[in-house]
Amino acid sequence: MQETANFRTADNIELLMESSWEVCNKIGGIYTVLSTKARVLHRQLDDRLVFIGPDVWSPERPSPYFVEKKTLLKSASTHLKLPLGLQIRVGRWDIPGSPLVVLVKFDTLYAELPRIYGEMWEAYGVDSLHSYGDYDEGCAFAIASAIVMKELAHHLGVDERKVIGHFNEWTTGMGLLWLKRYMPEAATVFTAHATCIGRSICGNGKPLYDYFEGYYGDQMARELNMESKHSLEKAAAHQADCFTAVSELTARECEQLLDIRPQVVTPNGFEPDFVPGSRVYARQRQQGRERLLQIGSLLKGHNLPSDTLLVATSGRNEYRNKGLDIYLDALVRLERLESTENTNREVLAFVLVPAWVKEPSADLSFDLDSHGDSPVYPDYLTHRLNNEDSDSVACRVRHLEDNGYFNKKVSVVYIPCYLDGDDGIVNIGYYDLLPALDLTVFPSYYEPWGYTPLESIAFGVPTVTSDKSGFGQWILGNFADDITVSGVKVIERTDSNYEVAAEAIANQIAAQRDATSAETAEARKAAVTTAAMADWELFAEHYDKAFAVAQARASERQAKTNK
Repeated sequence: MQETANFRTADNIELLMESSWEVCNKIGGIYTVLSTKARVLHRQLDDRLVFIGPDVWSPERPSPYFVEKKTLLKSASTHLKLPLGLQIRVGRWDIPGSPLVVLVKFDTLYAELPRIYGEMWEAYGVDSLHSYGDYDEGCAFAIASAIVMKELAHHLGVDERKVIGHFNEWTTGMGLLWLKRYMPEAATVFTAHATCIGRSICGNGKPLYDYFEGYYGDQMARELNMESKHSLEKAAAHQADCFTAVSELTARECEQLLDIRPQVVTPNGFEPDFVPGSRVYARQRQQGRERLLQIGSLLKGHNLPSDTLLVATSGRNEYRNKGLDIYLDALVRLERLESTENTNREVLAFVLVPAWVKEPSADLSFDLDSHGDSPVYPDYLTHRLNNEDSDSVACRVRHLEDNGYFNKKVSVVYIPCYLDGDDGIVNIGYYDLLPALDLTVFPSYYEPWGYTPLESIAFGVPTVTSDKSGFGQWILGNFADDITVSGVKVIERTDSNYEVAAEAIANQIAAQRDATSAETAEARKAAVTTAAMADWELFAEHYDKAFAVAQARASERQAKTNK
């Protein structure tokens, strides 16, 4: 097989269709991947790029990211001949690049799943017998997406040999298999943003790294009751014309647990247009700091000075995987460091992860609205939770607070909601709040890539991350591991160095707390410079290669079939 070194996406593709559960559906990191790379792909392909997502919306609850336009794609929303009662809406995704998007209503496919599962067992050995939870939902959407891909290609009259179907994560794996079976001329790409088994090993508290080479994916799938998802993910990885992973870290994980090495590593870039200009940035920084300091002062019962160091971690609420545990323990060590080094600067540390929110704190909301005094009792939560007695972060912070671990210069505030600008307390969106921070900490134990630290430095906020994230590995391979030089410090994490890593994180926070204004400015400038090297304009070449590999292998496969 020959690869074209100078391949450009637009040269050989008449239609690129990419499917994900997070198209126009902001849930996690994959939304950021797709929405930030869209402009670069759209610049190359124009309206030959089509994203396909789930239509899980209603007139009462519309997608805030979807703008319907019924005449697009030759009025496909009314003229596309779709089987099995499938329905679609066509429009544009309200993001930079404004790419075409098709939302698929897939409910009618549930009745067909037993038959299709049987086909996929016979054709590809996918074991759906042990499925549960969200397996059926993911597969129904994936198959519906693939059917739309096939019918849309026919509707537009494109050469099927110049069609690429791109599928993300196990949730769309069944769609890749369906497309390969019923539209074999098209090339397929499958991207792993993690592996089901790797994430499950970590989520179950097992040591992933000390025994990494001893894990066997199929065996662990049986032990962890993950047979169906693992079977589907593994089949999609092996059957794809090009299998990609978002980092070298994940590529090694796939090789160990899925028995296949991805042909291409496609690291996640960032769209610089998400970062505001200097004037807006300065205003956001000031407004954000005022709001966060006001919240912290009210919750803690004393006025926090304007030079307080604002630190935060954010992302998905995975207590161990995202390093929320070690972040909190590092703050305990920071309190001890502060007490021995005689510095007067206070630290206000935030945990910005969504949880099972019940409502905004009534006391805090009242005082914020009335600009009154602090609440009658100190608190650490901005919102009340439905499960305050069992939420991992809430329980840990409460234990530390009640036992006096934070009683001098470190304060912790847990904001357990999506920062969408309308949460009832902060009322500032996450990206608008980022400039207010002085440092972020993302010491993940399991992180295939790690958008949160990349977003942080893109907004000029230095960050501490770990070598168990793809982003951390990228930093170690390309930049100085020093906040003053690159804006990033990478902490080593293993299965046996928790205490050492927590101490290292505390030392990094202390260093930023004690830094001079000149050192702080240097670190913020270095962060922006490093982030510029992750621009999608630079990272798009990895996708160019992946598409070239997929089309070359599809052509080779068809040539063998036609003999």
